[in-house]
Amino acid sequence: MNKLTVKDLNLKGKKVIVRCDFNVPLDEQLNITDDRRITESLPTIKYILEQKPAKLILMSHLGRPEGQVVPAMSLKPVAARLEKLLGQKVLMLDDCVGDKVKASIASSSETVVLLENLRFYKAETKNDPEFSKKLADLADVYVNDAFGTAHRAHASTEGITHFLKSAAGFLLEKEMKYLGMAVENPQRPFVVILGGKKVSDKIMLIENLLKKANKIIVGGGMAYTFLKAQGINIGKSICENDKLDLAKALLDKAKAAGVTIELSEDYLVVQDFGKPETKKYVSGNIDNDWEAIDIGPKTIEKFKKIIVSAKTIVWNGPMGVFENDAYAGGTKAIAECLASLKGVTTIIGGGDSAAAVAKFGLEDKMTHISTGGGASLEYLEGQALPGIEALTNKPAGGCCSCSCC
Repeated sequence: MNKLTVKDLNLKGKKVIVRCDFNVPLDEQLNITDDRRITESLPTIKYILEQKPAKLILMSHLGRPEGQVVPAMSLKPVAARLEKLLGQKVLMLDDCVGDKVKASIASSSETVVLLENLRFYKAETKNDPEFSKKLADLADVYVNDAFGTAHRAHASTEGITHFLKSAAGFLLEKEMKYLGMAVENPQRPFVVILGGKKVSDKIMLIENLLKKANKIIVGGGMAYTFLKAQGINIGKSICENDKLDLAKALLDKAKAAGVTIELSEDYLVVQDFGKPETKKYVSGNIDNDWEAIDIGPKTIEKFKKIIVSAKTIVWNGPMGVFENDAYAGGTKAIAECLASLKGVTTIIGGGDSAAAVAKFGLEDKMTHISTGGGASLEYLEGQALPGIEALTNKPAGGCCSCSCC
């Protein structure tokens, strides 16, 4: 990574503004139900505080308020959780830009300040230069530690870098280390496990990984489009009928590249999704009035044999409807297989895969769980992420001699 990191900066006595990803889930009483995105930001926050900055200003979005002030999407619950985690007072402001915000930061005795939800302003997602400048005016230096929004060119991720020296936080650096390694220099055999509903969501990912992976396992709803493209009857199973030719083309590309795309051989099927008591396992063709909702035991064993032979594994997408315990067996079996591996780099690509690993209590058994579903997907597709590309490059000859580095 040729970008400045937080350790490249002299932060003593500086006002440091950090873009975090505090987009945490809240219940109806506005209690945080999962604080992982907050705890993942703590190494960067604590490191900056150890450098004795004048102020540490944290900013984030929460939810999709669409440029409106929505009290239920306030970051106040995050401020309360941060206070407990840091063991010190956090000043929670009721806005994120403007003279009142600047005055409150300047006059406060608290070192840590949390700005209100950035997306209460439409200018944030529009990457408005004036809004970016207002955010930059609050600080002397900028740190991006929000990988989950790095694929968005927003004011707080890309726009602000035009006005301040910018560096990556530890979380962003960690994401790039593991995802970058998987894309650029994986230990082999390199196995990719893909799931989810649609082939169309993973076209670019499959095409990019065909150049890099040794084997690609395909499960979840997207597998049935591939199976139907091969002439297998899939009954009522989810299928993108307009993508059958695409699925055939991807299979041909994989064959030409010497990469095997491994598909399901048997499936858990139901007649009525709402009646799990109708479920059964079948192999080969699926009767017309049945729907596949998970991989079957033969497929689980087939996939596990491939997985245990790997040295690097990237998993993006569940094998079935894991949210429903009656249909979670395949996804759970794959997660447990990954968790059992020793000396293997296991990278979970955020989103539903991360949610599945968390559901089964296996988070601490994985090498790396990405905090950004969309961002990790785009990075693995080979796309440049605006929030990372915009950060200040490291000087070619070593550290520069400017006042903040």
